[in-house]
Amino acid sequence: MAALGQILQQNGITKYGYHLTNSLNKYWCSVSLTQRMTISLQLIQDCAKKDRKAQFQLYRSCYPLLMGVCMRYRKSEDEAAAVLNAGFLKILNNIEKYNKEVPFEAWIRRIMINTLIDDFRKNRKVKELIEYTDFEHEETFTESVDFNTADRMFDAEEIELLIQQLPPMSQKVFNLYAIDGFSHKEVGKMLGISDGTSKWHLSFARKKLREMIKQSVGSAKAM
Repeated sequence: MAALGQILQQNGITKYGYHLTNSLNKYWCSVSLTQRMTISLQLIQDCAKKDRKAQFQLYRSCYPLLMGVCMRYRKSEDEAAAVLNAGFLKILNNIEKYNKEVPFEAWIRRIMINTLIDDFRKNRKVKELIEYTDFEHEETFTESVDFNTADRMFDAEEIELLIQQLPPMSQKVFNLYAIDGFSHKEVGKMLGISDGTSKWHLSFARKKLREMIKQSVGSAKAM
């Protein structure tokens, strides 16, 4: 997963070459490092044999990474924990199918994301099913944002909180496309929307994040 500053820059949240500070990227990297796991093939095999002790050890080892994924898609820790448990059960139920040629971290991350999306599709509201017009060209935003001030104001956790404030569908699309690296076609298939609707939500999410950063920077200057 790319550093958060790089993700924001790639998605037009920063502009004209500005990027978030090294401290932001260092924080994001430190989060990634704490989420990295060393899972032995023996532990995986023991879990496949329904060894409860091994399953609990795997749960503890996977928890930081899986909770990090869940918190990007849920607004509260309780909601994230509930989906995490459901996703981990799927991991255990399918662990015999795990291919050791595939990085275990990538394999469980994909299962967790699929669990989150399945849960979202099952529970989403009717208003989130509305189809939006596809844009031939993405909107161009010309608001001037003082990112030198933004650099001093935001750390990675605060940026994640801004992403969590996005409307549910736009948040899911932004996470899947900008952070988890899925294409619009893949995002559309996962969420049950068209490619054009996925593009609309990504454009909307980018716009809202710009607005929230600009508003926060403006408020800080006024103090």
